[in-house]
Amino acid sequence: MSLRTAFDKEAGVAVVTLDRPARHNAIDTETAAQLATAWREFRFDDTVRAIVLTGAGDKAFCTGIDRDTDVPQPDSPYSMDDPLLSIGPKANDLWKPVIAAVNGMACGGAFYLLGEAEFVVAAEHATFFDPHTTYGMVSAYEAILMAQRMPLGEVARMSLMGTAERVSARRAYETGLVSEVTSSEDLLAAATSAAEAIASYPTEPVQGTVRALWAAKEAARTQALAQAPHLIALGNLPPERQAGLFTGRGRGSGFRIR
Repeated sequence: MSLRTAFDKEAGVAVVTLDRPARHNAIDTETAAQLATAWREFRFDDTVRAIVLTGAGDKAFCTGIDRDTDVPQPDSPYSMDDPLLSIGPKANDLWKPVIAAVNGMACGGAFYLLGEAEFVVAAEHATFFDPHTTYGMVSAYEAILMAQRMPLGEVARMSLMGTAERVSARRAYETGLVSEVTSSEDLLAAATSAAEAIASYPTEPVQGTVRALWAAKEAARTQALAQAPHLIALGNLPPERQAGLFTGRGRGSGFRIR
């Protein structure tokens, strides 16, 4: 299993861990399916009242789609198969509060998950960046989701700077993406403590509040996401050119942290 779930029945809190540390918790089709299954199971489990989502190890929360994952695509530019579209709690109609605990890199497709969490707690060494443009891809879903959480200029800079720059946990806190910065050792405890407090409240008002918060931006978000497949189809380089850009750049160097 590439996904671990632990549950404290007394507190009403589940902890979901992406468990592929050797791959920086990148998501393959198996992990995507497990996430969708977990969210949908939580919908029917009344003992789960709040969820913490994190990644195994301290190097990465999630680095998006696993580059070794083969996702066959239809020839038509009007349709696209994206396994990450179904990995978030809201995509699976789960309206129980989800707190993300980010313990390292969060980049690219990780924003599908962060974009559907209620709020984010980050370790001091956490960084956020979006490599799409560097590798010849349109940042559509990621940029749209982050535009719901951060000032437009900050999202634009992160999306357009690609691998040249990473946003520190402190800067992410200053711009509203992150609600709390902790030490690495205290990260999970801080996120779990918040989840336990929320889980101790009556369930119906909590879920109603979550739904109300999302309704505040739902129309604009839905309309923007509807444009994403077409923008990607028009703007992405062919896969072989993307692969060349990806393999031709050095890993882990050549960027500044802001």
